[in-house]
Amino acid sequence: MNDRNMSDREMSAKDISAREPIHDIAHLGSVELFTPKPEDSLWYFHDILGMETVHTLGNSVYLRGYGDYAASTLKLTAADRAGPGVISWRATSEPALERRAAEIEALGLGIGWTNGDFGRGRSYRFHDPDGHTMEVYFEEQHYEAPDHLKSSLKNLPQKYSGRGVGVRRIDHLALLAKDVEANRTFAQKVLGFQLREQVRFNKGATEIGSWMSPSPVHHQLAYVVDVKGAHGRLHHFSLWVDNREDVLRAADILSENGVFIEAGPAKHNNSQGFYLYTYEPGGNRVEIYSGSYLVFAPDWEPVTWNEEERGTGVYWGGSLPDSFIQYATPDVPGDAEESGEPVADSKSFPVFF
Repeated sequence: MNDRNMSDREMSAKDISAREPIHDIAHLGSVELFTPKPEDSLWYFHDILGMETVHTLGNSVYLRGYGDYAASTLKLTAADRAGPGVISWRATSEPALERRAAEIEALGLGIGWTNGDFGRGRSYRFHDPDGHTMEVYFEEQHYEAPDHLKSSLKNLPQKYSGRGVGVRRIDHLALLAKDVEANRTFAQKVLGFQLREQVRFNKGATEIGSWMSPSPVHHQLAYVVDVKGAHGRLHHFSLWVDNREDVLRAADILSENGVFIEAGPAKHNNSQGFYLYTYEPGGNRVEIYSGSYLVFAPDWEPVTWNEEERGTGVYWGGSLPDSFIQYATPDVPGDAEESGEPVADSKSFPVFF
């Protein structure tokens, strides 16, 4: 049976990875976060994490890390509830944008074209199979630092300000999904993402989580099963610092400023990343992240973990708190045990990001 006659369910993740690659998506471009506490959220990202405010429009504020080349990579929008807004992916060219838009439209997941957002040209907006709102764009304004933020390094968009944690750039995000397999298949077949690692339960029959990227970065998008059976939710948004000592320093800064630390500092076994998880004041989970590994092999074999191999999902052995499994934004009532998912409790559920 060839690929043309195989349904998405019949094609394994390895089958899809072996197809002719699609290189139409360059990287994660921007993430919008909804927050019911916009002033406090801005304080967190600007004062505590050290991001730079570059623009304000309506009820939204646009920010960036000092190493991001784009004019803006984070959009904070005032809203009644925390959660993800539009997740933006940059295409590799205008023709690539047109190709991806046509593929998405053919699946019936398209919302339509917009005139773009701050610092970006026209964008094609759509939903993934779980209902998260995304868009693809190409045209983008590169950041031009004002005099007081110019670096003496010509290859650095903005000087390091030394404010707070000093995050360099956005890195990735993890989304919850009721059906991980459907969303992973969409990301691979339609967006062209490469699968890096996944977790499968029940002798491989149940896909619990998958980690993917359109670039050599280990993962820029993860889908993990929503134990509450909800749709369109965010587990976390991740920001990069240069080394794990910066993650330890971030823990001190967050603690001294009364910011709740949910988990870490510690090391993931998946991705080998060094992490720290906190909640920004609006309620969204934010990860301070470093380490990990890059994937350059064009014939990368996706790494699959089962229940026994995963342990707690923490390389150094400790368990993640129950909130790590139960909480996401927007928050919904219910408990993992009520959802019918193959999960006993957080200690036996090897979720990792």
